[in-house]
Amino acid sequence: MPAKVPADTSVGHIHLKVTDLDRAIAFYGDVLGFTLTQRYGDQAAFLSAGGYHHHIGLNTWHSRGAGPAPDRAAGLYHVAFLFPDRASLGAALNRVLDHGTPLEGAADHGVSEAVYFRDPDGNGIELYRDRPEADWPRDPDGALAMINQPLDINALRAEGAA
Repeated sequence: MPAKVPADTSVGHIHLKVTDLDRAIAFYGDVLGFTLTQRYGDQAAFLSAGGYHHHIGLNTWHSRGAGPAPDRAAGLYHVAFLFPDRASLGAALNRVLDHGTPLEGAADHGVSEAVYFRDPDGNGIELYRDRPEADWPRDPDGALAMINQPLDINALRAEGAA
């Protein structure tokens, strides 16, 4: 029988290699809105939401001054940050776009709404919000039927500005 983790298991944090610690702290802090909880000189920093010890670890141990990882290599595709509601997702999207960070995609998946872009080091980022489970699309047999439709970015931005 295959091993199974408990249903309430979650991802505790991500730890990213970055080339410039100050730039990464500014992006994840000032643009995305995470709070700096601890810093180790110019080598590592930890940021969080809601007072947790850290959701994001950043370090330059093997990457200071290096370029981004090649696109055609194994590694992290993207990290996804779940927002509690559409307004907070829209507000975060506004900060990302106001920062000048270009979007790489935006989708309505039926179960969620998501926007995709890259951080200053080329790491893939997804910001999303889940719809209530009662609103998830289902096929005639009741099985989940996710979709991949365009997301109305302007409506999301307007909700985030309210």
